[in-house]
Order: sequence, then structure tokens, then C-alpha cells
Amino acid sequence: MPILGAFAVPHPPIMLPEVGGGQEKEIQATTDAYMQVAKEIADLAPETIIISSPHSIMYGDYFHISPGDGARGDMGRFNAPSVSFNEQYDTELVKEICDIAASYGADAPSEYSEIQEFPAGTLGERDASLDHGTMIPLYYIRKFYKDFKIVRIGLSGLTLPMHYEMGQIMQKAIENTGRRVVYVASGDLSHKMKAEGPYGFAKEGPEYDDRIMETLASGQFDRLLDFDDIFCERAAECGHRSFVMMAGALDGLSVRAEKLSHEATFGVGYGICRFEVGEADDSRRFLEVWRAKKAEELEKRKADEDPYVRLARFSLESFITMGKRISKSDLTGEKWADMPSEMFSQQAGAFVSIHKDGALRGCIGTILPTCRNVADEIMQNAISAGTNDPRFPMIREDELASLEMSVDVLDTPEPIDSPDQLDVKRYGVIVTHGRKRGLLLPNLDGVDTIEDQIDIARQKAGISEDEDYSLERFEVIRHY
Repeated sequence: MPILGAFAVPHPPIMLPEVGGGQEKEIQATTDAYMQVAKEIADLAPETIIISSPHSIMYGDYFHISPGDGARGDMGRFNAPSVSFNEQYDTELVKEICDIAASYGADAPSEYSEIQEFPAGTLGERDASLDHGTMIPLYYIRKFYKDFKIVRIGLSGLTLPMHYEMGQIMQKAIENTGRRVVYVASGDLSHKMKAEGPYGFAKEGPEYDDRIMETLASGQFDRLLDFDDIFCERAAECGHRSFVMMAGALDGLSVRAEKLSHEATFGVGYGICRFEVGEADDSRRFLEVWRAKKAEELEKRKADEDPYVRLARFSLESFITMGKRISKSDLTGEKWADMPSEMFSQQAGAFVSIHKDGALRGCIGTILPTCRNVADEIMQNAISAGTNDPRFPMIREDELASLEMSVDVLDTPEPIDSPDQLDVKRYGVIVTHGRKRGLLLPNLDGVDTIEDQIDIARQKAGISEDEDYSLERFEVIRHY
């Protein structure tokens, strides 16, 4: 059995008596559940405990695994320096994880199947000391059990499916080394549970906590992949990617899940769940299940794509697969009979947006027309969005089937005198200072206020807050 058991736990410093000074008694249910977890881990007697922590080193495009023989840490930043730790890393298991990631090639069931390296390793350590997301679980575990090493891994800004895959890689490394391992997914829930809490209230806070606790308690880990990024951001959750990584480490294994506690006394959600691991169960290969579901949904969406999006997709696919830039002469047959004549008779700026697994994968466009007609504008910008967006690597052929695309055709921008003339749902905005110019499309998820819209466009242009700038607005016709 590759993993002996797994646990989802929070990491509130206030729970430690040395920090809480008595306040910890207000979350006694969490403390009691933590003690139960620690005793169970002691009974399992693992050689190694893997801890995924939101407060370890984090990169946007890389999973950082702590390097070296070990690390120290203490709770000094929480006024309890006497609570200290000196942990040894399982260097053999760390090396095996890194080796598998480095050779993650053609046999991998993932979006990284066409490259020879998954973005994970021990490079880029900025601070070797242990973080509180790691130390607080250890505080309780070490009360009952001491004979183990750890592997510490941070989260990333990559997609939820890639966090699941990171867990799968760890499972494979555990199998290869024969380690007896317990997985601890460290992470608080929503930080927006109460108006009087330190982070305030958002309706998504209680919604997130209810949903994540139900999902974890059910053991149906494919549901973890359906949490929308905007929803999670508004809920100000902490540990979701940690839980997804744990789910990947349990991929293909039968699990008996149990909720032990949930509290939000101080305005932050603290949840504890245990996962008893059984034998292999192919029906629980949840990333495969989720990808199959998404592929079916995408095929239905593709069947309903309007001609603008169909053209963008055909242009990108032709360039990626054949290196060919298509033209009007390639748009023959019944498939293209519904193309509106204005696509070839009118000029306009156009943006092509590409998403994958719910995350942006590329977006490039033109504010004003640069081509003879809208169709040419779309064909040109589809290729640019997929191959020349500096924020992302070039789209690979194996990704094409899983891309969602949309096309925005822009009306002519008009100058405005005041932000009061904007509407985030109706108008996009252009912010200009000298040669610096930033644009943001209208009606985007997560952009709810005019202030947000202007700030994002300004930052995209590299315009500082204290620089003067002019504003323009524009409308779009969005095609799906």
C-alpha cells in the first residue's frame, strides 16, 4: 500500500496554548480532532510524513520541494519562539519525486505528455526555515510520535488538475521507494466567515466551507476540481490546492473519508478530515473521470461554436499542427457556409481568448483593425494568442482538444472624461499615459468594480498610481 493514511488539517497559530494564551479553548473541537489525528498517525507509524503547505515557498509556475537534509523553524513570529522544530527531510523520497517529475514524458496521462519535465523540484529556495503551515501539524504529531522524516512541498499558481498530478507523482515515488507514508494536507478554509473576523465577510465564505467539507467528507475528490478560481478567491480560502494535491496522492485507491470537526469561531474556517486508505480501486481515478467529463462538455460546446470562434480555432489548429496560416480560400464547404458576409467586408479590432481547465492560456488582440477584414484579424490574433502571449508557453498540439476559445470584436474606442462613464459589464477600458497603453475587456469574471477594471488595465500598461492617464471606453460583441 503506497500511502497508509491521509489527513486534511488547518494551521491556526492561535490553537497552540503558547500562542493563544487561553483563546485556544474557544476552538476546543479543533484541538480535540487534531489530537485524534496525531494519535492515529502514531498508530500508523509512518517512516515519512509528506506535508503540503500553503505557506511554504510558492511559485506561479512551479512546485517547490524543500531541499537539503533538513530544516529548523519556530513560532517566534507569533511570540512563541520556545516552540521550535528541527526536522529531517527524507532525501531519498525527495530525489525520487524530482526524478519522476524530470522524466515525466510520453507515458504520462497529462497535459505535460509532450514535454519531458513536470514543473517541480528543489530549485529556488528563498527561505529554508519551516513555515507555520508545516510546524502546527508537527506540534501535535510529535506529542505522540517522533520516529519519522518529512517531505515538505509548497503549492503553486498552476491549475487544480496539475496539483492533482503533483500528488500522482508523489504516489509513484512512494511506490518506487517502498516508503510507509502518511500525507498531511495543511490548509485553512475560508478567511471570510464573519464580519467581525480579521478578514471580514463574504457570502462565498460560508458557501466554500460548506461545500469543501461536504466534498472532503464524501471522498468524491473529482468535485475538488470543479471549484471555480473566482469563487475560491472571493472566499479567501487557503488550503484548496493542498487538498487537491492530497487527492492526487490517493488516486486510484479506495478511501473511507470522515469529517472530524469544523469551526469558524474567529472568522476563519478550520476543518479536519481523515482518510482511511484501502486497496486499489480504478473507479477512483478522479483526474481521468474529470477530464473525460470536461472533454464531453467541450465537445458539446465546440458543436455550438459560432463562425467567429470556429474560425479562430481552425486558424490556431492549422498553425500548430501544420505550420500553416490559413486564408479565405481554405474556408470552403458546408462547414463554413454560415459565415456572415460582414466578416469579410468590415474591419474591426478583435481579441482571441484561450482558456484551459478554467484558467487563461492565452489572450492577444488588436484595439484597432490591422488587417483587411475581421476574418483576417481573427485568424492572425488566434495564432498570436496561442503562440506569442509572453505570459504563457506556446500551445502544444496535445493541448488543442482541451482548449476553450472566445472572440471579442471591438467597436471603435471613444475618449471619456470620468470613470463614471464606465460600466464593467458593458464597456471595456483603455488606460493611456504617453506611449504606455493598457486594455481590459468588459464583463470578465472577478472584475466587479470600475476601480478594479481601471487598476488592472493601468497595471498591464505599467502605469503607476501617481501618473496621469487618459481613459477610453469601447463595447464588444463577444462570440463563444
